Amino acid sequence: MKKTFTFLFVVLLMSACGSTTKKLQQGNYDAVVNKSVKKLIRKPKAEDAAEMDRAYRLANERDLERIKFLKAEDNPDNYDEIFNRYYMLKERQRKVRTVTPMTVDGNTYSYGYVDYDAEIIASKRKAADFFYNNGKGLLENALQKGDYRDAYYQLVKASEYSGGQFENIDALIYDARMKGISRVIVEINNQAPLQLPPMVEEDLISFDTRGLGNEWVEYHFKHVDENAVYDYAVFVKLISIMVSPDGVKNTDELFKKNISDGFDYVLDANGNVMEDTAGNDIKIQKFKEITCTLIETRQFKSVEIRGEVEILSMNPERLIQKEPFGASNQFEHFSARSIGDEGALTEEAFKMTQQEKIPFPTDVDMVLMCTETIKPAIRNAIYTNRQFIK
Repeated sequence: MKKTFTFLFVVLLMSACGSTTKKLQQGNYDAVVNKSVKKLIRKPKAEDAAEMDRAYRLANERDLERIKFLKAEDNPDNYDEIFNRYYMLKERQRKVRTVTPMTVDGNTYSYGYVDYDAEIIASKRKAADFFYNNGKGLLENALQKGDYRDAYYQLVKASEYSGGQFENIDALIYDARMKGISRVIVEINNQAPLQLPPMVEEDLISFDTRGLGNEWVEYHFKHVDENAVYDYAVFVKLISIMVSPDGVKNTDELFKKNISDGFDYVLDANGNVMEDTAGNDIKIQKFKEITCTLIETRQFKSVEIRGEVEILSMNPERLIQKEPFGASNQFEHFSARSIGDEGALTEEAFKMTQQEKIPFPTDVDMVLMCTETIKPAIRNAIYTNRQFIK
């Protein structure tokens, strides 16, 4: 048992070392720093301290060399990365200072403090200026939705970096957002002979639009403004609404049962009532058969709706995609009445006689019953083709 435990411990130790070594080889220095610092907080060990030191120095060397190159390149677009590199240097230093200075097995690990704040502030301001000017330029010269969306992201970054430095930036962000949104109008186009009340048609398309698009797609189910401009239209065409006639089917079943019907006296050859050994009259139980006919009525009616979803691009107007959909539903009700002696009925059959016939739903009621089935079908038709709405 002891040998097994020792073997497992060695395997786990080698596995952990291998994992850290692999991270160092892959250049994932910050992962090694984070892991080593956590270990050193719990219990200082020479191997963990050495790994932290190596990863810390390599990470700083890499970031400082990259910053030097980016500054030499003198490209305004670089200040975003310069800011992030300096911020990483500061955060890495903060983590390492939680366990240093530290002496383990005679080796002291201590690093001089470097104030990165001035560089962080300078690069942050330059990054804010770059994103603001770039975003504003994209907004002013935008030719398509994608340009407005890029402008929006650039201006949002400028706002985050500047902390309110630009007076009109909120208005610019709002403008880019509004112009970058693709608006979709969803409407019912009923081509079936059965005309539906407006409230029923509205209910058919009152489904959840979450997941149908991205943050830049907005669905409308009514024209909110006469001057509203829509980029796409989704027409939910009802091609056929087939409602069956009211159906009634009767079935009968005869129930029989023997019940007690008094008794007869047993007579001897002389016609006298016979007695048992105790002197009591001898009687024989009599039975009679009772019957009852159960007439069961089944009321039924069905509806089937077929249609298609058409997705159109409005600028210019053209059909992008067409997707069929369909749904069906059925009304069914059972009732029963009895003829004869209900005592012959089983408990279940008697319960059925308590159910009475009810009025048939109208054709419009049948469509309403089908909405909870049809709405997911319509939504799924749009979802399947959501890639066409951008």
